[in-house]
Amino acid sequence: MEPRSAPRSQRILFLCVLCGLCGSFLSVVGAQTPPKQAVVDTTAGTFVLDLDPSAAPNQTAHFMKLAADGAYEGTTFHRAVKYGMVQGGDPLTKDPAKRALYGTGGQNAVKAEARAAKMLRGSVAAVLVPGKPDSAGSQFFIVLADQPALDNQYTVFAHVADGIEVLQKISETPVDEKGVATERVEIRHVTIRDTPAEPFVSETAAELGAYRAVLDTSSGPITIEFLVDKAPGTVRQFMRLAAAGVYNGMAFHRVAPGFVIQTGALSSRSAPLTAKQQALAHNLPPEFNDTKHVKGIVSMARGDAADSATTSFFICLGPSAALDGVYTAFGRVVDGMAAVDAIEGAARTGEAPNTRIDLRTVRIEKRP
Repeated sequence: MEPRSAPRSQRILFLCVLCGLCGSFLSVVGAQTPPKQAVVDTTAGTFVLDLDPSAAPNQTAHFMKLAADGAYEGTTFHRAVKYGMVQGGDPLTKDPAKRALYGTGGQNAVKAEARAAKMLRGSVAAVLVPGKPDSAGSQFFIVLADQPALDNQYTVFAHVADGIEVLQKISETPVDEKGVATERVEIRHVTIRDTPAEPFVSETAAELGAYRAVLDTSSGPITIEFLVDKAPGTVRQFMRLAAAGVYNGMAFHRVAPGFVIQTGALSSRSAPLTAKQQALAHNLPPEFNDTKHVKGIVSMARGDAADSATTSFFICLGPSAALDGVYTAFGRVVDGMAAVDAIEGAARTGEAPNTRIDLRTVRIEKRP
C-alpha cells in the first residue's frame, strides 16, 4: 500500500537530516531545449526524473554536469525515511571508511534559487546547510509523500517521472540511530537524455492504422490487426497500454470454448503495475460499432456499465451475435489462429485453465 503522507515525526526528521558542509563548484547554464530527463540506474532499480531548469536553472545545470562527469557513480543513498524520503549525491559516500562524514560533502557550489511553494510527492530538491541559502551542491533528496512542513524551504529542480516504486524500496533501507543508512544502495550511472515523446498520443487515426500488435503467449504468437476506423480511441489506448508494458506478465484467465478466450486482467499480472502504468489504466468510453463478433474478432471486456472497460480484452472463438453493438470490437486476428485454438483446447475447470497460459508481452510494431 502506498502511503498518502508521512507522519509528523518523519517531517520533523527531514529538517534535521538535509544538511552538508563543504565543497565548491559553480555552473550557471540556461534552460535546456528540448526538455531533459535523468535516468538514474541504482543497485535497487532504475528511476527517471523530469528536470526543471525553468524552476532552478543553476541547480539543474550543476546536476547535469555532475551526471555527465560520472560524479554520481558509486555514491549511495545515505539517508532514508521509510516511504517518506531518500537522500543521496554526497561524493563522500563512495568511501565506506568515511561513513561518519556522510551528508557533509559536495555542498556550497550553487547560489540560492527560488524555493518551491509546495513539496509534493516525487519532488527532487537540493540539500542545503541549515541557515546557508547558497550551500546547495551535489546532494539531493526526493520526497515520497507530500511534505507540507517543507513548503517554501527548498529548491525543487526535478520531479519523478517513473520509478517511484524503486524509490519506495530504497526508502526501506535500514538506518542507524542517527538516520544514516546501514546498507549501501549505490547509484551506478546517471544518464541525461531528451525527454522521449509519449508513444501513440499525437498520431492520427490513419497513422495508428500502420501498426499491429503481436501477442507473445505460451501457446505461440498471435498477431492482431487494428480496426482504427471503428474504434480509434480504444485502439490508441490499447497501444499505449502495450507500449508501457501493462500487458507484460499477464495470463489468459478465461477459456470458454466456442465463445471467447480472455486476458488482460490486472489480477492475472505476475508483478504489480508501476505508478506510471497505474496512471494509464482507466475506464474507457465505449466505441460500440457494427463489427460482427465472429471468430478472430478482438473486443474489450467490461462490466455492467458501458464505460467500465479498462485493460481486459477477449478474442472470439465463433459467432456471438449477443456481443454485437454492446462490446467495443477493436481488432481481428490475422495470424496465429493456431495459438488461439490451442488456448481454446487447454484443460480447464469451468472456464479457468488448469495450467497458467501466459501472455508474456504485447508488442506494437509497424505492419509489413
